[in-house]
Amino acid sequence: MKAIVCKSYGPPENLLLQEVEDPVAGENEAVVEVYAASLNFPDGLQIQGKYQYQPPLPFSPGSEVGGIIKSVGPGLKDFKPGDRVMATPGIGGLAEQVLVKADGLRKIPERMDFKTAAGFAMVYTTAYYALKQRAQLQAGETLLVLGASGGVGLAAVELGKLMGARVIAAASSDEKLEFVNRLHPDALLNYADSDLKEKVKALTGDKGADVIYDPVGGDLFDQSCRCINWNGRLLVIGFASGRIPEYKANLALLKGASMVGVFLGRFRKEEPAEYEKNFADLLTLYEQGKLSPIVTESFPMTDYVDAFKVFSQRRVMGKVTLEIKAE
Repeated sequence: MKAIVCKSYGPPENLLLQEVEDPVAGENEAVVEVYAASLNFPDGLQIQGKYQYQPPLPFSPGSEVGGIIKSVGPGLKDFKPGDRVMATPGIGGLAEQVLVKADGLRKIPERMDFKTAAGFAMVYTTAYYALKQRAQLQAGETLLVLGASGGVGLAAVELGKLMGARVIAAASSDEKLEFVNRLHPDALLNYADSDLKEKVKALTGDKGADVIYDPVGGDLFDQSCRCINWNGRLLVIGFASGRIPEYKANLALLKGASMVGVFLGRFRKEEPAEYEKNFADLLTLYEQGKLSPIVTESFPMTDYVDAFKVFSQRRVMGKVTLEIKAE
């Protein structure tokens, strides 16, 4: 089979598309024939050796896919060859086939295509965990979503609205905000001029946001600490800006505010029952037509460099996928 392989850390041009051995399903595992694979910001960090989890070289990046089960190993229950699934292998998804453990498999609704399936799990489970368990977002509160045009940002806007919050969608350009506006946030905010604090205060009657959802980090995190409401919660989702900021403890004291970490992988490991309940909730919302995942760009497998550059050049809006096999 063909796979995109990282043999040395660096830019996407270092990756190789080459023939590798077909995977074989072991105990409680399945081999999934991949039709679509999603790209996420951490994938770009991982191939550079900059992510918090680094598999040994060589490896194939890619943590979520949509496809059809090709074969199953001994002991695997509830799945069989031919089942349409979304899968979260953790690694190895940018390939024609991938090995997936039982807890990384989900059957998909009949109306869900493989591109949507590939881009569903990570962004929605991250946003839902952040807003539900970590922020304990309440109806009527103001939610500020930074990086709102990206995958995890869009999911937060969508779920925040469903949870009854007043949602301010913030992004770095008017083009990105126009894109986000299809989800009908209550307000839009362009932070390109680095004036986040005053703009948030103006939109909240000088109070600040109750919950700030930050996948960007860097300077925006610094400014967020100064535009948060009393008893506010600042959610640390990631650091797409490239700089890991420092938290000034005096601001937490003055605001009665909390900085709250959101690490989906650890949540899945430590609280698997809650993770599964969240996932079930999200699939129900999708089947009810209340969630509308947006895949904006899909590239042929051979154009993987261009797909990665959407992230490195900060052009991402919605989800980006590779089409491994046509449906």
